[in-house]
Amino acid sequence: MADLSVKINNLSLKNPVMTASGTFGYGLEFADFVPLDGIGGIIVKGTTLHARQGNDYPRMAETPQGMLNCVGLQNKGVDYFCNNIYPQIKDIDTNMIVNVSGSSVDDYAECAARIDALEKIPAIELNISCPNVRQGGMAFGVSCEGAESVVRAVRKRYSKTLIVKLSPNVTNIADIARVCEAEGADSVSLINTLMGMAIDIEKRRPVLSIATGGLSGPAVKPVALRMVWQVAKAVKIPVVGLGGISTAEDAIEFLMAGATAIEIGTANFVDPQVTIKVRDGISQWLDNHGCHSVTEIIGALE
Repeated sequence: MADLSVKINNLSLKNPVMTASGTFGYGLEFADFVPLDGIGGIIVKGTTLHARQGNDYPRMAETPQGMLNCVGLQNKGVDYFCNNIYPQIKDIDTNMIVNVSGSSVDDYAECAARIDALEKIPAIELNISCPNVRQGGMAFGVSCEGAESVVRAVRKRYSKTLIVKLSPNVTNIADIARVCEAEGADSVSLINTLMGMAIDIEKRRPVLSIATGGLSGPAVKPVALRMVWQVAKAVKIPVVGLGGISTAEDAIEFLMAGATAIEIGTANFVDPQVTIKVRDGISQWLDNHGCHSVTEIIGALE
């Protein structure tokens, strides 16, 4: 069997398959369906400094080849996570990674610092697609200046592996990636959801409570793949690819485009065993093609 292990800076993954934040809970919810220690990494749901109620319902809607969501980062805050969730997940034999969100630079930095103290959380994924409440609501991740300010502040207070999750709702995602690299990010993950909308034509109202939401699922894969390819050529740090991955073939495309690892999101709602199936499918493909290691196909696009 081919060696599936990969490294993101100092973070060792037994295989390149991870779960995308917000689609796998805290991992515990899927324990009856898949062996959690068989996944390369589990990125738990978004965590903020203070508790958040999220947006009003309805906040999810099915679309052709995908879904829209405006859940709004509902969670009980970082202290609740540290005191109540961490003790339940710390001994799962894989990389338990926390997705960190915030509405100000100080919130991001303080939240990251509290997670830094947790011995068995080896990395965080920084969600910079959040609106900056002090700058009129524009997301941090859509400008180089915004991304720079968050990554710099978090890097000063977070000592472990720092993955920055990039927004696709930008003009040039490679520029944002370079800024994150320059400010000390160990990796970038992309893409976060694309902004979308659905309308109920009988009610003449948006389907979602706040009108717009994040589009995910197979429909976004070609966009995600293109952006991963662009970013992998623009930075030297490892790239984590996500967006519409639901099969081993999808994952291999992202690896060939330059991703060191991948995340599976929306497909978890369709098939709770998809992560293990994709892992095994990658392994089988490598064996069929005479590859000794998954690293042989990373960035191998000709």
